[in-house]
Amino acid sequence: MDDLFATAEKKVLVEIVKLSQKRGMKGDKGDWKQFLSSYDKKFGASLSDPGRRSNDVLTAFLKTLNNEDDLKVLAKVVQCHTTRQAVEQLLKNFPENESPEQSLLDSINFVVMMAMQKLVCATLEHPQYPLDYSFASNDQDWVATKLGKKSKVMTSNAMFAVDCEMVLCEDGSEALVKVCVVDADLQVKLNEFVNPCKEVTDYRSEITGVSASDLDGITCTLKDIQKLLKKLLSDGTILVGHSLCNDLQALKLEHARVIDTAYIYRYSDGPIHRKPSLNNLCKSVLGYEVRKQGSPHNCLDDACAAMKLVLAKIKGEVGVIAPPAQEDVREVNMAKLLLHRIPITVPSEELHNVIPGNYTIQVKQPSVKVQGDKYSAFAIFTSPQEAHQAYEKVQGSREKDSCGRPQKLIAFKLSTGVTADLFVRKMANVDSSAQVSSKRALEVEENSGVHKKQKTGQKAEEETTAELNQCCDHLKEMERLKEEQQKALEKCSDQLKEIEGLKQQLQNKEFEISTLNKIVSKLQGGKKKGK
Repeated sequence: MDDLFATAEKKVLVEIVKLSQKRGMKGDKGDWKQFLSSYDKKFGASLSDPGRRSNDVLTAFLKTLNNEDDLKVLAKVVQCHTTRQAVEQLLKNFPENESPEQSLLDSINFVVMMAMQKLVCATLEHPQYPLDYSFASNDQDWVATKLGKKSKVMTSNAMFAVDCEMVLCEDGSEALVKVCVVDADLQVKLNEFVNPCKEVTDYRSEITGVSASDLDGITCTLKDIQKLLKKLLSDGTILVGHSLCNDLQALKLEHARVIDTAYIYRYSDGPIHRKPSLNNLCKSVLGYEVRKQGSPHNCLDDACAAMKLVLAKIKGEVGVIAPPAQEDVREVNMAKLLLHRIPITVPSEELHNVIPGNYTIQVKQPSVKVQGDKYSAFAIFTSPQEAHQAYEKVQGSREKDSCGRPQKLIAFKLSTGVTADLFVRKMANVDSSAQVSSKRALEVEENSGVHKKQKTGQKAEEETTAELNQCCDHLKEMERLKEEQQKALEKCSDQLKEIEGLKQQLQNKEFEISTLNKIVSKLQGGKKKGK
């Protein structure tokens, strides 16, 4: 890792340090500002902008970090830049003019390969990538694919799409129960049920479509699937999926070359981290629904849908997608309120004293990756109307979550007299276009109130959202300035044409005057001779 930091470009080091700030990373000398206070006696933390610090200072701070999980995240950032540079170099080296003997098929294959490389780059460049794809791959049951030779990696056009279903186990972890893989021709390469090898507490049949009877007699294990995938994903093969990080987490598989359809497509408005759902992408781009409302997932359909979305990007000019008038939210979810960031010191029984109305409390089982002193729960009502009325009656300060959905911060007293607080929000905001459907309908929020598979803390997410919004404002301002500049150039062009016209008129006048002067001179000469 030290070698990577030492050879990294300035912009990469700046990005890494900024990410460490957002995630609250600390090393032997504390966080970034604490490090500056001890490292630089002259300026200290007063000059804390990483962009204004030298490579030596940035590298010195990064070398103080020693937390293994933190270093894995930072390595992801370096890996992103390395892959981007490799693709950029390949694009630069591509000859503009094809040789006469180059076949049309070779040319087409190369164009397709370049389009695929750009989509891999787009996934790697997404601001959520280092957060979503930072796995605990050092665990003994994880496997990593090998890229192979660089020449093969950068020229490979092999591509597979994957989708998985997971169940909740007794130990609080999630386990793989089904996996489907298709190739670029939508031919099925893998379609298997998987024995979780653990006691299952919730098959989530309404979502996964998997029941206990489906696993009777199933001997295929996670290790078997990993071996099969390692053979498929060799020599630069690209893996495709929607919110693919969740599938890789379930497969316990580390693979570098990925295309995530939740990243390469975005809405025509709203922040970049707002991800479209697979169903809405299919409706907007492919013209069909991947599943009907209330139907469970189908692994094979979802894998094929992800591949079709990537092929649509490669073959056509598919850009941003317009936000639908209303995202798909099932009736059962509309009848719920989400209570999150609940202190673990608050018993779930006490939650009935916080929200008015008749409902049942369902405590959300946290992912094994989520740790902390908070938990989440659903207040489940008999109808969406009752849930709405209860939300409106709740007394609390109105705020917005990271996706712009309204929520309330409620302060209350426990039966012991201790004061506590939590957030409550509806499962969807019917009146707003800023709704977000996740890949797994019931997996909406985890304990810390951010992305379900990687929690960075509410403060960090709010800072990230603010920065993204600021970037959007800057981009809009740049577009406005470009338009003004273009108008000014067009105006200048018109004025130049007018000047050229006036010059021509002036030349014509000068010619006329010169001709008249000659005529006058001849006339005057004739008069003198006559005298």
